[in-house]
Amino acid sequence: MTPDASDFWFLPLGGCGEIGMNMNLYGHDDQWLMVDCGVTFRDADGSNRSGYHVQMADPGFITERREQLQALLLTHAHEDHIGAVAHLWRKLRCPIYATAFTAEMLRRKLAEHGLVNKAVITLVEPGDRMRIGAFDVEWIPNTHSIPSPCGVAIRTSAGSAFHTADWKLDPNPVIGHHYHESIYRALGDSGIQAMVCDSTCADQPGHSLSESALYDGLHHHVTNATGRVVVACFGSNIARLHTLARIAKETGRHLGLLGRSLINTAGAAKASGLWPDIPTLVESDHLGYLPRESLLLVATGSQGEPRTALHRLSHDSFRDLALQEGDTVIFSARAIPGNESSIEMLIERLQARGIIIVTPDTSELPIHASGHPGRQELEKLYSWVRPSLVIPVHGEPAHLDAQVDVAKSAGIARQLNGRNGDLFVIGPNTSIRRNAVPVGRLGVGQKALEKIA
Repeated sequence: MTPDASDFWFLPLGGCGEIGMNMNLYGHDDQWLMVDCGVTFRDADGSNRSGYHVQMADPGFITERREQLQALLLTHAHEDHIGAVAHLWRKLRCPIYATAFTAEMLRRKLAEHGLVNKAVITLVEPGDRMRIGAFDVEWIPNTHSIPSPCGVAIRTSAGSAFHTADWKLDPNPVIGHHYHESIYRALGDSGIQAMVCDSTCADQPGHSLSESALYDGLHHHVTNATGRVVVACFGSNIARLHTLARIAKETGRHLGLLGRSLINTAGAAKASGLWPDIPTLVESDHLGYLPRESLLLVATGSQGEPRTALHRLSHDSFRDLALQEGDTVIFSARAIPGNESSIEMLIERLQARGIIIVTPDTSELPIHASGHPGRQELEKLYSWVRPSLVIPVHGEPAHLDAQVDVAKSAGIARQLNGRNGDLFVIGPNTSIRRNAVPVGRLGVGQKALEKIA
């Protein structure tokens, strides 16, 4: 199955009908582009029945056509968008394009696999436009819950698409670049045909909160805590770390980072010029010697994942520190669908030890902001880009269905709602071929990748 010069195709191998494990292909004129190459940490039903902690989309379709793969475009540095690259690069062996922070995060993963001098990464800036094989690619600055996110506009002689990747309309993202309404409108003026769009919060009314709106809530809870404070959030949210570093300084607390991924992300941010000078930052092995009331800690594990810092703290098995009755844990994150039971068990363990728990649902002030657009933001972007076709991705079936409803109510002429393995024909005629290619999952085993579904 190969597109000819009159074809423009979109083919998701992962991330369509599920959250995580994003792997997308665009085809035109005997060539393919891959957009994102990520992992997930659970099975399709939200469990971990397979026993594989790290899972990714099976790239079999494109590895069989590797000579036609022109490049891998990485939209941002979240694990569900870059986490599989180091595992799969030997199968793909294609050039990689990414912005500076995303590239720095990827280099650290490649180094662990002995690939840092083998995989070629080309740095791009938001606004760059270039020819990659048969594709005209433009990098569109977005805002999200991680620095330097971009969508990509992909144009061909047979059709065009704006692949939004993860995004929101944040007027003050704290760090990194902003979005620009004028750029989105210019896309619309250029005649973008299809919008392949993030659906994660399409079922949520209104507009997502700005990252800058969380300072008051987090400051309130830290100020009123009497013991240690542990804030659980996604380790990739450098803007949230900026806010917490500011609060630590203002409340006279030492800031500590708990968890390998969090420390690694902070290192990448520092190397990319995105990390503030924090005089109160304390190494993990010193934390046990400091007074409880002097500590503000940020920990990985907000989703109840095993082997994370908060998981170990809840079992009193963290090497450098033990929580005590009266300490406070603030969940500055919401549950990713499928993780609810793991989070509930985590909270129950902490509460049984007398730990005070604060969640977004129990806090009167906002302490978490989604990185994804609500209905109002979707409607705004539709009105600026004005596509004739919307293809919902990055969401479970209910999220994709919700985006279809939003697109219809916004007057978008057509919607194609499909799943991994479906072939979306954008040009010359719009259609969808169900189950066009086989899809599945690979799990990271002890010695090699293993097919699990």
